[in-house]
Amino acid sequence: MPEISRFYGIIIFINYDEHNPPHFHAKYGEHAASILIDPVHLQEGHLPRQAWGLLKEWAEQHQAELLEDWELTRIGNAPFKIDPLK
Repeated sequence: MPEISRFYGIIIFINYDEHNPPHFHAKYGEHAASILIDPVHLQEGHLPRQAWGLLKEWAEQHQAELLEDWELTRIGNAPFKIDPLK
């Protein structure tokens, strides 16, 4: 599960050869979640409210890059790193 970004204790991953719909995974401490890319939406799991707010802001800023990484990993290629939230 390649790490594509990390900020404020949130670690973001995209798995290789994942099932649709396009999504990514996030970990924050003992919390884990699966997040849809378009629209950005919590699909499964739980994150604390503050972490979710930061993650959602980041994902909305980087939707195009997330979709590009999704396509890369679907065909077995390594994803690009995405800048952290600033």
